[in-house]
Amino acid sequence: MSVGKSVRLFLADGTPGGLLTAEIMNWTGHVVAAPRSDLAALLKRPEASRTGIYILLGDDPESLGRQLAYIGEGDNVSRRLYQHARPENQNGKDFWDRAIVLTSKDVNLTKAHARYLESRFITLAQNAGRARLTNGTTPPPITLPEADVSDMEYFIEQAKIVLPVLGVNIFRSSVTAMPAPQDETATTQPDSPLFEMKLKKFGIVATAREVDGEFTVIEGSAARLKWTGDEEHSYTTLRAKLEQDGTLVPTPDGSVMRFTRSHVFASPSAAAAIVAGRSANGRITWLVKGTGTTYGQWQDQGIEEAMQLEANDE
Repeated sequence: MSVGKSVRLFLADGTPGGLLTAEIMNWTGHVVAAPRSDLAALLKRPEASRTGIYILLGDDPESLGRQLAYIGEGDNVSRRLYQHARPENQNGKDFWDRAIVLTSKDVNLTKAHARYLESRFITLAQNAGRARLTNGTTPPPITLPEADVSDMEYFIEQAKIVLPVLGVNIFRSSVTAMPAPQDETATTQPDSPLFEMKLKKFGIVATAREVDGEFTVIEGSAARLKWTGDEEHSYTTLRAKLEQDGTLVPTPDGSVMRFTRSHVFASPSAAAAIVAGRSANGRITWLVKGTGTTYGQWQDQGIEEAMQLEANDE
């Protein structure tokens, strides 16, 4: 059973789209996030003058639904952010519209710690494949004492919990987060079972799991060779993007497409459409492997029981 976490958010100006802070109980780390329009307010905060890590985020114009990101570190993060706020022709960066700053409440992060964290976060973002990094290089992790490495890895694990709460998903890896339940056909276990979608006529089998609330098609799954549905459908752009970035490639015999990596979809229906090459209802086309239970039925399990318990308590 997973252990619950209490994440404390503070909206500095009282609006959800403005500057906010986030922290976890008993974690020395501290996160501040702000849109670029609130950069001045961010630079005035005491956290910004500390040693830490910063992440710059913006939309990637070359890829549907993905982001551009830059990950850096500094003894005084505010100075680095000020430099990046300059125009491109003054060695600044124009792409970003949001900044995230990670520091320590106890002010114990050193320059060496920050360099270690920078390298590790860059590697995590590269492995997750959810954003295109604009970093020119990937600095190797510096050598730290064993105790410091343990502390920094704990810092990273807590940051990976807080950041998705703020909508920062660039470090979430569908592969490393993939649960491996003992009984893949069980439908009552807390983790997602393995879902399967078959197109017997074309010899296509695709598998997926719901990982941390996201529907993830697993590497090696098959899909229709071409899109056969309405050419004006919104999923045609997604299909083209997956082929362009190498997520979907033809098999050697050219009969079907194959997923070269696990991919997170916005919904089970989006995943089903890419596999089927046309519109499809993911709630009924994805089945728990080895059973006739649909994804929709799996989602709804326990609802009747919960409502019955509520009725009995009244």
